[in-house]
Amino acid sequence: MKALQIGDLQARVPIVQGGMGVGISLSGLAAAVANEGGIGVISAAGLGLIHKEYSNDFDEASRRGLAEELRRARAATKGIIGVNIMVAMNDFANLVRTAVAAKADIIFSGAGLPLNLPSLLPEGARTKLAPIVSSARALRLICRSWIGKYGYVPDAVVVEGPKAGGHLGFSREQLSDDNCTLEQIVPEVVSAVREIEREQGRRIPVIAAGGIYTGADIYDITALGADGVQMGTRFVATEECDASPAFKQAYLDATEEAIEIIQSPVGMPGRAIRNTFLDRVKEGLTRPRKCPFHCIRTCDVTRSPYCIMLALYNAFRGKLEQGYAFCGSNAWRTERIVSVRELIASLKEEFDRKVASLQQR
Repeated sequence: MKALQIGDLQARVPIVQGGMGVGISLSGLAAAVANEGGIGVISAAGLGLIHKEYSNDFDEASRRGLAEELRRARAATKGIIGVNIMVAMNDFANLVRTAVAAKADIIFSGAGLPLNLPSLLPEGARTKLAPIVSSARALRLICRSWIGKYGYVPDAVVVEGPKAGGHLGFSREQLSDDNCTLEQIVPEVVSAVREIEREQGRRIPVIAAGGIYTGADIYDITALGADGVQMGTRFVATEECDASPAFKQAYLDATEEAIEIIQSPVGMPGRAIRNTFLDRVKEGLTRPRKCPFHCIRTCDVTRSPYCIMLALYNAFRGKLEQGYAFCGSNAWRTERIVSVRELIASLKEEFDRKVASLQQR
């Protein structure tokens, strides 16, 4: 595996651990990944619940919780620590400012187009910015805004395919379209990136995400032009993952048939493990009385069958009868809980075996 270079940041292992909320990737998991040479990522989603001791105001508790998670990660590693902040979050701008002030190495931003993200970066800040996109078209729109308005070239770009976990930037029709795959999207994004690189004289690494499970998968997608990968599902089944044991057990127990596409209250499709909570949702047996957090701009409590923040927080704590686990398409392949060190070592070995097998042909 080649190192992943993002500006002056170098990850000796080209693996970004995907940001997973609510609470699935906090400082514990992020620091463990960073210590093994990858890029560890803290999810900003739901920190106001996880760190509610800081304030009764959800947004304030979220900001203070993010600063605390970054402090803890910094105390545990000298590696690269990033933050995932969804564009759809109501307090998006302040969370970005908090991450920058706490010296996050890089901010990954998706679940919408982060068109104004560079405007939130003060002069002299060293934090890198990486949009998450699902198409070359989305990348071009973002670059047109960033470069045209702010003179800012993305430091990296994550291209996420339809097999990813959590909220997805695709329609339901695209999710079942054999012509819409990560393997088809990556070369298109790489081509668009190379064009922008020539125009701007800047290197923009491409990080592929969604359904990447083995070291052989990493080889295959980098052979299509990606510089690195983002993986979420694999890191859930690790000792250092911040989720409860019950959440991890849901992955161990999952069958391929149990992984389904749901319609999230935020207005996007998502991939999750079917359980009794989601069955009750389908039967119309759940309904929030009010919106206690106002966390996502696109979530309408009058039409939502449940509060997604509470559902994901309950799952994080192991109360899966009151929530559910987001997951990638390959979660059913999870067989056991391993350490982050063991996982990354196995991915390297699988990558090397793929290289060796090709050399023998």
